[in-house]
Amino acid sequence: MNGTKKSTESTGATTDETKYDGFTPEERSAMKDRAQELKAASRRGTRGAKADPEAEVLAKIAEMPEADRVLAERIHAIVRAEAPDLAPKLWYGMPAYARAGKVVCFFQSAEKFKSRYATLGFSDQAHLDDGTMWPTAFALTKPTTADEARIAELIKKAAG
Repeated sequence: MNGTKKSTESTGATTDETKYDGFTPEERSAMKDRAQELKAASRRGTRGAKADPEAEVLAKIAEMPEADRVLAERIHAIVRAEAPDLAPKLWYGMPAYARAGKVVCFFQSAEKFKSRYATLGFSDQAHLDDGTMWPTAFALTKPTTADEARIAELIKKAAG
């Protein structure tokens, strides 16, 4: 038996396959981003300083690698056009759009989470209910005009 791989009794998997140290570095980074967002919001509240959440979102989008940036810019434009009442904000370091402070939809870059595609996600605040089962996240690679029309419909419906 190789000294680095030992079978586990319950699953038959090797310890190399079952090593899990809690959160991935990308998840830890997102949690740190969220903690900073909450800290900044708390400081603004006590000092009365006004931040421009849309400027923060646009700055975060501008920092993204080109492929993610192009997608995030399109999502931002669609949300602002179809649901202007949703307020842009950062959420776990990613662009998000909220109603009454609660996130309705969000963009997640592929690069940040080392994924092969970016994601457009919806929270339970989105009005997307359709029977007893419906999707809450969509993979994005290179949306077509038809895809963008579908995204616009989803955003409009999610915003209520």
